[in-house]
Amino acid sequence: MTILVFGGSSQIGHFLLPRLMDRGESVIAVSRRARSTPAGVRWLQGQLPEQVPALPPLSAVISFGPLQPFADWLAATSFATAPRVIATSSMSAETKRDSAVPAERAISQQLRDGESALAAACARHGCAWTVLRPTLIYGAGMDKSLTPIARRAQRLRVFPLPGGRGLRQPVHADDIAQAVLAALDCPAAAGRILPIGGGERLPFVEMFRRVRRSQPCATLPLPLPGALLRACARALPRLRGPLNRLDTDLIADNGELQRLLGIHPGPFDPDPSMWVPPR
Repeated sequence: MTILVFGGSSQIGHFLLPRLMDRGESVIAVSRRARSTPAGVRWLQGQLPEQVPALPPLSAVISFGPLQPFADWLAATSFATAPRVIATSSMSAETKRDSAVPAERAISQQLRDGESALAAACARHGCAWTVLRPTLIYGAGMDKSLTPIARRAQRLRVFPLPGGRGLRQPVHADDIAQAVLAALDCPAAAGRILPIGGGERLPFVEMFRRVRRSQPCATLPLPLPGALLRACARALPRLRGPLNRLDTDLIADNGELQRLLGIHPGPFDPDPSMWVPPR
């Protein structure tokens, strides 16, 4: 049968689709605009929660997009068989739960509501499901966290190094893709929400130093002292949440991931290619 992938053009999909093809899977990927790569993937144009036409019997449905639209689509779709369902959420479901910023608490709640809606839609169809909660994702030049910082530093030749004692656990998008494949083959992962972080926990400032070392050009380090950042947090409400978390650990417990799926994500070792989006 066929595997349907929403978000095939995302950073995780960039690594997952070739791995699915290597396994000899029949793959349909859905994108908001027409695409032609990789070879062997059938692309459909569409956007959740709209119906996706002309679907064959599916062995699995995978989604890397927003949870609630995906859950709404699942609930409204009829399936010839009960496909395996794998989706990604975010560790923000937990790390932003008690944020001092109302908008961030709302994001946390939306994520958890989406997870619940997904579980309910799968129960309706009798589908086994697994949700992965990644930490900060990197690796394909498509993330909206480290990649913009790296590119800006390349343009300006200055690299900010904000102080922060909190630990970070960046996870490569290909490690998440491998976890998706493992979950497809693991009945014991059904009905579980699994955190997934990188294989290394490192201080916030060290994460930035490694990104700087990975630059293809020399950059001037620009330390940003804590007093300056606290002043920015007071003056710029939109930055209050991220700046207030500089001394907070944003990490994941990979214990269940390793026990159930046998996945051991790699350490944070970026290189220049990771800040360039795929063509």
